[in-house]
Amino acid sequence: QVQLVESGGGLVQAGGSLRLSCVASGRTFSNYNMGWFRQVAGKEREFVAAIKWSGSTTYYADSVKGRFTISRDNAKNTVYLQMNSLKPEDTAVYYCAVDLNSMGYSSSYYDTSRYDYWGQGTQVTVSS
Repeated sequence: QVQLVESGGGLVQAGGSLRLSCVASGRTFSNYNMGWFRQVAGKEREFVAAIKWSGSTTYYADSVKGRFTISRDNAKNTVYLQMNSLKPEDTAVYYCAVDLNSMGYSSSYYDTSRYDYWGQGTQVTVSS
């Protein structure tokens, strides 16, 4: 069992920044790949960013590349999403997720179905 708790969401003006955090407990965090996803009401959950267990490899959706940065601190069991130059279209509930089976991760990191546990989400609202 893994518990994930996100924080750091809020209301920000376009062009502003937020940093999301996701704290994990229940397993050895440093063994697992992590992802950030977001969802707007009525739409499917979409991939935002992912990071391998060591932190050596990161992946980004084209829509956030160059603006968002994913990182992790394995000593603190925490993964971060630094979001800069925010746009109104970034408004969504943001979720972190953990992948317990690393097989084939580099070819399916964006797939929600490969992640085993999810946090409760944190709302990000960007005003224009």
